[in-house]
Amino acid sequence: MPRSPGHGPDFEIRRQQIIDRAAALFALKGYAATGIAEVGAAAGLGRGALYYYMGSKENLLVEIQDRVMGPMLASAHRIADLEDVDPVLRLRMLSQTLLENILARLDHVRVYEHDYRNLRGAHRARLLDQRREFEDIVQELLVAAMDDGSFRKLDPRLATLQFLNLHNHTYQWVKADGAWNAQYLSSEYCTAFFRGLGSSGRQFDDIEDRMVEYLAMRESAVPEPLPHSGLDRP
Repeated sequence: MPRSPGHGPDFEIRRQQIIDRAAALFALKGYAATGIAEVGAAAGLGRGALYYYMGSKENLLVEIQDRVMGPMLASAHRIADLEDVDPVLRLRMLSQTLLENILARLDHVRVYEHDYRNLRGAHRARLLDQRREFEDIVQELLVAAMDDGSFRKLDPRLATLQFLNLHNHTYQWVKADGAWNAQYLSSEYCTAFFRGLGSSGRQFDDIEDRMVEYLAMRESAVPEPLPHSGLDRP
């Protein structure tokens, strides 16, 4: 959400700290079961000061949802727009970006998945639109892979749900500092997924080499890296 007029950088830094504390509490106890006084206590603020920074408890939930979905959508669009890259490789890129997103903010993702139903009105409608927008990007890449013969023909919606379900529950068990990072998980997920959907004779054994080659090409050609989750902590 935009910074309020007249508030300087210190105000925004404090807001971001409050959102961090709220995300950790909501992930632990659930949004509905966490009182605003608990959030204030965790942030070292009284109720009045907390409302000064955030406006409402629901605004905290909106901010957490935006921290997850905003950067993810931006990266997904950049990947989808790489017209010089075939759809299977773009799906591999999108897979890794999604997993980077999950690992970067596990507490936020847990709140995102469990508590979005507590949003109301325009806030909930906007989030649902963003979710559909991301799903549409996945589906368009899957259809493109079917159209170019890489994947066999199947219901695009079912293929989209398979891709999303493969990734979206990772937050329930993965450890941010564990041995399985986003690159490793994405490689393993996509190996199984691509082989399952592949047309007759297609194995995609070279997908990891192509991923490395593309990353190296991008890094040598331009100063900016491959689109990523953009979830650097404030």
